[in-house]
Amino acid sequence: MLELIKTGGLLMWPIILCSIIAMAIVAERFWSLRERKIVPKNLVAKVWQWQKVGHLDGKRIQNLHNSSPLGMVLAAGLVNRNHSREIMKESIEETGRHVAHDLERFLNTLGTIASISPLLGLLGTVIGMIKVFTVITAQGVGDPSILSEGISEALLTTAAGLSVAIPSLMFHRYFRGKIDSLIIIMEQEALKMVEVMHGIRENENETGPK
Repeated sequence: MLELIKTGGLLMWPIILCSIIAMAIVAERFWSLRERKIVPKNLVAKVWQWQKVGHLDGKRIQNLHNSSPLGMVLAAGLVNRNHSREIMKESIEETGRHVAHDLERFLNTLGTIASISPLLGLLGTVIGMIKVFTVITAQGVGDPSILSEGISEALLTTAAGLSVAIPSLMFHRYFRGKIDSLIIIMEQEALKMVEVMHGIRENENETGPK
């Protein structure tokens, strides 16, 4: 492996650095974007039960805010539960934008790696071919072994750049799709909570003392 890196020239090192960063981002995103961590099940039902028995206080809302991204979105609406449905939705949407931004953490870096890795490989190819033509100009083509260094550098950097770029692009697209799916689930759960909370107030107004 070390021999291949040496043969590929100096541009192999930034390509290797890109591969290490890409692998770290992929591992971190797989861990951070677990569905049960982002959108825990039955969270809206739990909030409804708290409201029903009168336990929905500031401390529970704060704990909900700290529990998960979905909890953060729901807590933003619950803080304004005594206001109109529109104000609740505005608070949820504002917090939802911040949560979506956090979910997309490091994806721009992964996309950048997917874009620049083949360009680094192409640059290595150009440098390798320049070396080949320099040798040809100076010594001719009588001894093919003299040309091997430049040709090897050209081929290895191209292969290395594509080997980093292809999986980086695949995972970048995968995580984008996963985040979009999680955001849709959070929107649905938040809307469900708004309807539940306002439905409870309406029922209480109808059945309360006259």
